[in-house]
Amino acid sequence: MIDVETELGKAVKHFWKTRLSQKKRQGASTGRKDAGNRAAVTGGKHADGFVSLIAAIVQDAGLPGPTIHAAEKTARTLPGFFRPTKEWDLVVTSGSNLVAVVEVKSQVGSFGNNFNNRVEEALGNASDFWTAYKKGTFKPSQRPWLGYLFMLEEHEKSLRPTKRVDLSPFEVDSAFQQLSYAKKYELVCERLVRELLYDAACFFT
Repeated sequence: MIDVETELGKAVKHFWKTRLSQKKRQGASTGRKDAGNRAAVTGGKHADGFVSLIAAIVQDAGLPGPTIHAAEKTARTLPGFFRPTKEWDLVVTSGSNLVAVVEVKSQVGSFGNNFNNRVEEALGNASDFWTAYKKGTFKPSQRPWLGYLFMLEEHEKSLRPTKRVDLSPFEVDSAFQQLSYAKKYELVCERLVRELLYDAACFFT
């Protein structure tokens, strides 16, 4: 059995090492660097450790004849309903059946600016995926499994409570009031699963 806690720790370490390496390396040949943290984001590959861990868990689960698509972009791209295609982080098939799909996301800094964007992405991806399934896009598959993994940078600004938001005439959901961004994301992931938009969600800092 896989020691998930230990392997997740290794994946987090890989994430930060890769980001730092990309930030230093990006622009070395041209002399131009992206602004702020963008240099560490545009290089990709920083989430590979998380994807590899999920792939290992799938392999260890004993599913008969699974094919795990985690590297090749084309194999990880599925048709949608509200858009032509969507590139996922990991896709599992068995023969002509779609078994499982996983989205991996992270956020470093810009907590206030990016919170709504990340939530909208999660909602939009799930809505598009399940509508495509209902319309028969993935026939002859039975209902596939949809997962979501999200890592948030553990930082003073992501852990401290946010200011209260008062609107009129419609009130903000009290469950979100004065929560830190970490707690907000935790609540979002819980609701994504309870509302059956994802079969499981993993959130950590």
